[in-house]
Amino acid sequence: MTQVLHTDQAPAAIGPYVQGVDLGNMVLTSGQIPVNPVTGEVPEAIAEQARQSLENVKAVVASSGLSVSDIVKMTVFVKDLNDFVAVNEVYGQFFDEHNAPYPARSCVEVARLPKDVKIEIEAIAVRK
Repeated sequence: MTQVLHTDQAPAAIGPYVQGVDLGNMVLTSGQIPVNPVTGEVPEAIAEQARQSLENVKAVVASSGLSVSDIVKMTVFVKDLNDFVAVNEVYGQFFDEHNAPYPARSCVEVARLPKDVKIEIEAIAVRK
């Protein structure tokens, strides 16, 4: 049975989709852009945007009862692949802070993202 995930700790969907779905043994998040769910603001710097997107992913995953340690795959969409080093630094720190193993990951450059942000991140987590 599929359960729709929703949390106020991540930005609300801005279109006809949900923040994530819980399939029982697996959780899939929608892409999370770096919108602060409390203020609605988007930081300017790519490092801050990466961190906010990761925090938003974490919140959606947590709404299913899972944690950062349960994330097994992430896809990172960046507006400029020249930001790869800065994103990697924040990404590694995020998983290290949560004592979580690094998941499999793809990182691709895209032409444009919603609200003209610089990054969007989606995740797959597995219930063990």
